[in-house]
Amino acid sequence: MPATKGARGRSAPLLTCDLCPRLEAFRTANQQAHPGWHNAPVASFGDPAARLLIVGLAPGLRGANRTGRPFTGDHAGVILYTMLARHGLARGTYRADPADGLALAGARITNAVRCVPPDNKPTGGEIRTCRRFLIDELCGSPEPRIVLSLGRIAHDSVLRALGLRIADHPFAHGAWFEPAGLPALAASYHCSRYNLNTGRLTPAMFEQVFERIARALGHPA
Repeated sequence: MPATKGARGRSAPLLTCDLCPRLEAFRTANQQAHPGWHNAPVASFGDPAARLLIVGLAPGLRGANRTGRPFTGDHAGVILYTMLARHGLARGTYRADPADGLALAGARITNAVRCVPPDNKPTGGEIRTCRRFLIDELCGSPEPRIVLSLGRIAHDSVLRALGLRIADHPFAHGAWFEPAGLPALAASYHCSRYNLNTGRLTPAMFEQVFERIARALGHPA
């Protein structure tokens, strides 16, 4: 399997991963168009012993695909990392650059799909193929206490990775589930610029999700 070992023995795709031909071809095209960008599978970022695991959809073309760090380089990162810092889950200052010195404390960020997909839309097959790496994030030692999914696709992929029925744990903003013997599952609309500009997600709505997570972790802001 095209994978390498990451933090705490978790597997991660190689920078030359060829599991998804369409994503590999798109990555190759971007390497030629933007040779200074990361243009490779994006590794998870944060505390290997995190109690909170945040799962997004996939790297943004000009965000994580460019910088090589999840949610770094686009507007979604400004919102997410600001919220993490506000609730004691990040230290330092986010400057949209992997060299900014920002560190996560008790939190870790990953994506359901590790490579940037065309038009930000991975196929069902690509999501299934990349789920092996998500399973390792969810089941690595130590396991997270809470998993926050940003968006329906990430939420459904987490459920499938944990062997849970989607019908029993439907996606909704602010949803919270506590399946027996598994991490608590929280859900939010994705903090994309589009969702914020259209009002589908407001800063107050996102804040409420993190307030509940912070309370559950024992350190509300």
